[in-house]
Amino acid sequence: MRIHVTYTGGTIGMVKSPHGLIPGADMRGWLYRLLEETHMHGEDVSFTELDPLIDSSNATPESWQMMVDDLRAHRDDADAFVVLHGTDTMSYSTAALSFALSDFDKPVVLTGAQHPLGVIESDATANVTGALNAVMDPHAHGVGLFFGHHLFAGNRVTKSSSWAFEGFSAPMTGPLARTGTPWHWYPLNDEGEGWNNPQPYRRHDVPVIDMAPGITAARLEAMTHPLPEAVILRAFGVGNVPNVEPGLIDVIADVLQHDVPVIIASQCQQAEVLLGHYETGDAIARAGAIGSGDMTLEATYTKTVFLLSQGLRGKEFTDWMTRSIAGEISLEP
Repeated sequence: MRIHVTYTGGTIGMVKSPHGLIPGADMRGWLYRLLEETHMHGEDVSFTELDPLIDSSNATPESWQMMVDDLRAHRDDADAFVVLHGTDTMSYSTAALSFALSDFDKPVVLTGAQHPLGVIESDATANVTGALNAVMDPHAHGVGLFFGHHLFAGNRVTKSSSWAFEGFSAPMTGPLARTGTPWHWYPLNDEGEGWNNPQPYRRHDVPVIDMAPGITAARLEAMTHPLPEAVILRAFGVGNVPNVEPGLIDVIADVLQHDVPVIIASQCQQAEVLLGHYETGDAIARAGAIGSGDMTLEATYTKTVFLLSQGLRGKEFTDWMTRSIAGEISLEP
């Protein structure tokens, strides 16, 4: 099997500098030395190093598109793909790639490390070999994230720890697989409608705003003006916002009346947004806010940017936010 590896940067390949860790390790050399001792050989693996390498905290939608472009450029040269990525925004990138590559038809798995490969306690080897094993398995499809002995669907995963070797989780679905002898795979109904001929990712003005006890209408208005292209509002529980705070609901309604979509997500990692289930969510539902269902924040944000990048607005945007493109949202049976 031919595998293509795309290296984007991240802790896995960082070295010390006077101002903290920065990209700089010989990732290509390390990877080929690792493969020399396995049944895989260097000639079966191609390698791309994106320029510039970045700390994933600096990732943007343009970074997602660079990955998409590299994967598509090597689509006919490989049977499966691994992307080496920083952990901070890896769950955003996996979600973004799942939408842009729903027509790719070859498995893609992202991974990284909590420690650089050059330190003895590093988890780099376990994660990279795990990702390689994952993409070679006949069960593999779509975009996934391998980390800490677990494989997750790329648009169902979130970073849950900044230090644990099992640093990612999929609160609503659980993992796709666990390593072992043999690996254990778990069924997940992740079929989506797909997207033909996706347009490139572009940067869009989409603020993510957290509700907090005591937030005022004046503060929310200041955070939504000038009007952005869309707003993601992280509400309480199943999508509740304060409905007795003077003027707060009016601010949300005014944004919606200007044809700016307001997507309601939950601050809970494990939640399904049900607008109108409580009175505190009913007013924004009637005003036209969009519930994010059981999507992660990462999937909600990247899907919003993806749809805006496709030129969708108004009713068409609202319709697609509640439909499944790549298995990112559970639909009513």
